[in-house]
Amino acid sequence: MNSSPGSVIVLFLINGDSVTQIEGQMTLIEGDSLTVNCSYETTQYPALFWYVQYPEEGPQLLLRASKVNDKRSNKGFEATYNQENTSFHLKKALVQDSDSALYYCALEDTVTGSELSYATGTAIKKKKYKISSG
Repeated sequence: MNSSPGSVIVLFLINGDSVTQIEGQMTLIEGDSLTVNCSYETTQYPALFWYVQYPEEGPQLLLRASKVNDKRSNKGFEATYNQENTSFHLKKALVQDSDSALYYCALEDTVTGSELSYATGTAIKKKKYKISSG
């Protein structure tokens, strides 16, 4: 599947729950700020997750929130469970080369205990040089 900048990535649907990440790939240099958007739809009260998958490794839990307005942080990353905007955006003020990985937003229906619903994921790649026009 090809995706162009600004396109919406296809997502999993389980019991009517869905989670969406718009960014398919981002290229950043060390010191840039990062925001990976995550929006969800559900009729219940989900637990929300961010997973990271580094090259040659399996997915690892990065952040988990199960209460509205719950702000979580780990390794310089943070995300806030925003029920009003149905979002759980991943942010980092200063990315490092070691942050190059695939990031997945996921949700779990905590009422029914359904399986996790995952978005397709966002690849964060490092860029060696920043190009500016002027």
